[in-house]
Amino acid sequence: MEITFVEWIGYAAMATLLISFMMKDVTKLRIINSVGCALFIWYGFALQPIAKPIIITNAAIVCINLYYLLLSKK
Repeated sequence: MEITFVEWIGYAAMATLLISFMMKDVTKLRIINSVGCALFIWYGFALQPIAKPIIITNAAIVCINLYYLLLSKK
């Protein structure tokens, strides 16, 4: 059984998200979590048919992370 490129994107997203939760520094957690969510957004678009719930949820999480990252810079 061969793993497709789309599946590799999903696995990379999953691993990145899991790694983000091992961060003690909240800023690092939000940055790495955003990368994982961005990969999940890519994964959602790559699936056929497009997985709108995956895209919407992870886009919202990226926005929340960016909001708090920008808020912490002030």
